[in-house]
Amino acid sequence: MSANQVILSIDQGTTSSRTLVFTPKGDLLYTAQKAFPQIYPYDGWVEHDPEEIWGSVVATLKDAHQFCNDNDLTIAGVGITNQRETTLVWDRSTGQPIYNAIVWQDRRTADICKTLKDNGMEDTVKQKTGLVLDPYFSASKAAWILDNVEGARKKAQDGELAFGTVDSFLIWRLSDGQIHATDGTNASRTSLFDIEKYKWDKDLADIFNVPLSVLPKVKDCADDYGYVANDILPGNIPICGVAGDQQAALIGQKCFKPGQLKSTYGTGCFIVTNTGQEIIHSDNNLLTTVAYRLNGKTTFALEGSIFIAGAAVQWLRDGLNLFENAEDTRELAISAQDNPDLYLVPAFTGLGAPHWNPHARGALFGLTRAASRADMVRAALEGIAFQTYDLLSAMEGDGISLTALRVDGGMVANDWFLQALASITNITVERPIMLETTALGAAQLAAMRLGLIAYPSSQDTTKNSMLKRTQPDWDLSYRTARLSRWSRAIQATQLFSQAK
Repeated sequence: MSANQVILSIDQGTTSSRTLVFTPKGDLLYTAQKAFPQIYPYDGWVEHDPEEIWGSVVATLKDAHQFCNDNDLTIAGVGITNQRETTLVWDRSTGQPIYNAIVWQDRRTADICKTLKDNGMEDTVKQKTGLVLDPYFSASKAAWILDNVEGARKKAQDGELAFGTVDSFLIWRLSDGQIHATDGTNASRTSLFDIEKYKWDKDLADIFNVPLSVLPKVKDCADDYGYVANDILPGNIPICGVAGDQQAALIGQKCFKPGQLKSTYGTGCFIVTNTGQEIIHSDNNLLTTVAYRLNGKTTFALEGSIFIAGAAVQWLRDGLNLFENAEDTRELAISAQDNPDLYLVPAFTGLGAPHWNPHARGALFGLTRAASRADMVRAALEGIAFQTYDLLSAMEGDGISLTALRVDGGMVANDWFLQALASITNITVERPIMLETTALGAAQLAAMRLGLIAYPSSQDTTKNSMLKRTQPDWDLSYRTARLSRWSRAIQATQLFSQAK
């Protein structure tokens, strides 16, 4: 291995795109980042302009490439990690999307999913995909585009259109239209993929009315995905690692043994537990999904999804102007009332696991004239921790033994939030030295494919380097009372959504 070889990791997220430069061993050398706007056409609708996504990725790639040139570094390969479930459909001949990207948070297909449930389709979907019937996933989004863009369905049936999650769109564009592919972690989030057989399923395609002809080829996570076109980056650089953001974080957190779990706090919050080669179908509304696939062997996971986490902090900052920087939330939370009775349920785009209510909307309980902006911030941070408790309780109900929670994402830089998280969930919270675990996971996949590092095994004893371990510190009676109040807030939120 050459001493100056590096991996570029494209981390395409919900609010920005980044390209990070890693050594094969996982040392972070440089980060380029570019934000792009969110589009909210109607209540519950969330979109991105695909060209904004593409432009932000290319800009950060070129920035990272310049850094490598300036520092005499050789780019060995590219890894990609991405916001999952976000759905694009584009013309195969031109590469142009026929509609905006419909974002994973989008709720417009709730009625489609309800109709499928009413028609008895959910059991089939659950059994084959491990997923519930919910607008969160890609299939109903793709069907909506085909049904609402003039001429789209006929073009799809004629083989003229391509469907993909963001990774597929980027691979297509990066390879100049040569490669239409995805990996199992992203395919498993579409509701069209049989996770046990590791293939697209015709019955599922028929249920959602999505032609098989639009779907990409499904590969391993560490695999050959073509080469970056020379007019984007010179040198025939291979694309050789792909994973959806939450599974990439699982890899970056080195959760290779069954039972290990991580929780990422970005725009949303996602807890993923490695279950090894065993497919565990949840009795508590969690998702069964592909954790990763290496060397033709699939590792599975249980996952719980919270749609709004860091997005709640962003709303307090940009929507209500309660503070200027997210870093201010720590001091504000510290200054809040010692015995709060304020609860924010941040269901701005519905409730995810374990409730799965797409019609729910955010709610604030216990508001009094004495409430301050500090109390609002504290309620928001605690609301995210309470939702984490709900997910961990569901996992315990499915037989997962919880010993520690490995965390990452932008929110975990806040020590106050870590303490609230540990106390509410009553579990040790571990924050790693390397917080960029999502991008690291994609880089590590590329490095594996290139032979620069070894593939892991389920017996892997590698430990993640932890910067901070936070222990619970709430009194039992106080914690019990707070959890009871939270439960009532969730119930009231859902009751309100039924009152329309």
